[in-house]
Amino acid sequence: MAKVSFTAARVAGFKCPPGKAQAFMWDEGTPGLGLRVTPNGKPSYVFQGSYCGRDIRITIGSPAAWSIKEAQAKAREFQRQIDEGKDPRGLKREALAAQKADDAQRAAQGVTVGELWPTYLTEGKPKRRDAWKPRYVEDLKKMADPGGKPKKRGSGKTRPGPLWPLMSMRLVDITEDALKEWHDAEAKASRHQAARGLMMFRGFMRWCATRPRYRDLVDLDAGRAPALLQDLPGAKRRTDVLESAQMRGWWSAAEQLTNRTASVYLRALLLTGARREEMAGLRWKEVDFTWRKLTIADKVAKARTIPLTAHLAHLLAGLPRINEFVFASTGKKGRIVDVRASHQKVLQAAAIPHLTLHGLRRAYKQRGRAVVPHGAVDQIQGHAPSGTADGYAVLPLDDLRPFAEAIERHILELAGVSSAGSEPA
Repeated sequence: MAKVSFTAARVAGFKCPPGKAQAFMWDEGTPGLGLRVTPNGKPSYVFQGSYCGRDIRITIGSPAAWSIKEAQAKAREFQRQIDEGKDPRGLKREALAAQKADDAQRAAQGVTVGELWPTYLTEGKPKRRDAWKPRYVEDLKKMADPGGKPKKRGSGKTRPGPLWPLMSMRLVDITEDALKEWHDAEAKASRHQAARGLMMFRGFMRWCATRPRYRDLVDLDAGRAPALLQDLPGAKRRTDVLESAQMRGWWSAAEQLTNRTASVYLRALLLTGARREEMAGLRWKEVDFTWRKLTIADKVAKARTIPLTAHLAHLLAGLPRINEFVFASTGKKGRIVDVRASHQKVLQAAAIPHLTLHGLRRAYKQRGRAVVPHGAVDQIQGHAPSGTADGYAVLPLDDLRPFAEAIERHILELAGVSSAGSEPA
């Protein structure tokens, strides 16, 4: 290879001869340094050397960005690396990767909570389950809502959600002091909403800690700081339950509701002890009138199958089949969603001051345990295995059926329902 001393004029005037795909000019003063040109491409400095018995070539850069002296220095650096037994190509790849990682880290440090929140809503999920309940997702959205929208009920506009002030903050800036300042400000409006917002935000922080890109930017201890936790209101354990003496009045009032679907739904909660969302999502294909069983979506397992008792079968068979859902609705979800208004009418008619829908589940547990083994009640209600009575073996459906029927008869007796009404239609 002919070599010449690189000068600015020679570098600028070097062209690719016609008919050739590329051409090289080599510097006589710097071993391995060359200038490569193509017919249409821009010229670039290159280094060519021998590593482990093989020729290697590395692009240095354009003459527009590198002076001759800089290109010569870089070529000598590459040769020095080869003399030390190192592959310049690998070192260059490592340097580029490190720079890329550094750039990504800098970009991640600038990400805000609000930029990550939509991804969290899509990809986040609770332990041991594939996804959140739709209602919880809606709560997460409301907590981070900017507000300022016309109220659906009454006049005025909605206020920002408790988590909205955190949305504009960088994830790396969520410290103990920042959370304490935010919580104290939100607690002035509502201590319980601020506490609930904190619990939700701690879930978001745990999710961030599982993502390699954000793991080093989140301080999980910030949400558990003693200065923050000591100001949280004590958790209230709800113990409301439909008492035995109240069942007759409650049942009669529920039976007289003009909304037939809500009427049957409320009584089905009492007769099964199911959670409200489990019963609301029941589909006709999950109701087996022939073999008398229900398959219910379960909070712990994906589903559980329980006996379909006689009176419950009678109630369900009387519902119209509008769509796939047993408790159908003309709303967007196609099923019953919120029956609190109907339940409030029942409570007023029965002169019961206060009772949540979960209080019906507690009533089933109490009345059931009065007549059958505790483990049978737990199995029907879908409690985790650790919550069943000691020594209780999970029963097959046929062995569980007599217990389910006994609980129903006991509840119906307290409700004043005749046995004749217990036969299915």
